[in-house]
Amino acid sequence: MEIGGINLVVLVASLMVAAVPILLAAIGELVVERSGVLNLGVEGMMIIGAIGGFIAAVTTGSPVLGFLGGALAGAALSAVFALLTLVFLANQVATGLALTLFGLGVSSLAGQGYNGIKPPHTGDVPLGPLADLPVLGPILFAHDWVVYFSIAMVAATWWVLKATRIGLVLRAVGESHEAAHALGYKVNRIRLLAILFGGAMAGMGGAYISLVRVPQWVDGITAGAGWIALAIVVFASWKPWRALIGAYLFGGISQLQLNLQAAGSVIPVEYLSMAPYLVTILVLVIMSSGRGRAGLNAPAALGQNFHASR
Repeated sequence: MEIGGINLVVLVASLMVAAVPILLAAIGELVVERSGVLNLGVEGMMIIGAIGGFIAAVTTGSPVLGFLGGALAGAALSAVFALLTLVFLANQVATGLALTLFGLGVSSLAGQGYNGIKPPHTGDVPLGPLADLPVLGPILFAHDWVVYFSIAMVAATWWVLKATRIGLVLRAVGESHEAAHALGYKVNRIRLLAILFGGAMAGMGGAYISLVRVPQWVDGITAGAGWIALAIVVFASWKPWRALIGAYLFGGISQLQLNLQAAGSVIPVEYLSMAPYLVTILVLVIMSSGRGRAGLNAPAALGQNFHASR
């Protein structure tokens, strides 16, 4: 099936792959923000995860250990954010921005000597005859395990937030940390676990870029994916399934502009290239407005520091 020289089956299959890093980071940040913490350092955690995962995979020869290394690297950087905001009560917005700059610098330093090296291959999940089905085979059954893992994490996050006590407590902390503290919940401990989870997911998303999407190491390899993930969280109104749709829309836009360029379309591909970042700017501007945040049903305590002595 082709329209204007673009194979729709290949386009849909490729957008699912392109959406994985953004989706993983968005799901992690969604959990963080539902706990009442605003971490704008997603880009920094993603690129730290990208280099951490790349080094781990190249050193061990195992892509699985590479993804684990990326998750640990992202979680380690998020722990720095947690220390500054939960213990020292630093401004969350300023700390998140500083975290991104720090991550970009550290990744550039750590990546010296890894340019031009190919990481071990991450193969597709062997699903036998399902992968040979017309149309559905290439779209649904010819991907690596991380694609399916990202979708599973969306379902798991939705279930935990909606149907479990853990999710109820997390949402309560995000809505009113003072009320949650009065009920005996450890607000900072809950937020710390959420921040570490968000960092691990962002780091794994970054590792996917350097191990599968590119796959190689270059400075600035995430190219703003963390900012898009932040926009998707707001676009999704802090709901996991909407984050999946948003990630696929952004992934589709990025793949469409590549396909249009390859097909020699007369439509300037620069417009499509700008679209994700323009939407990112728009939602972040809306998010900075108190009225806009209320309209989007943002967690009431989002971005507010908490101290038990208050």
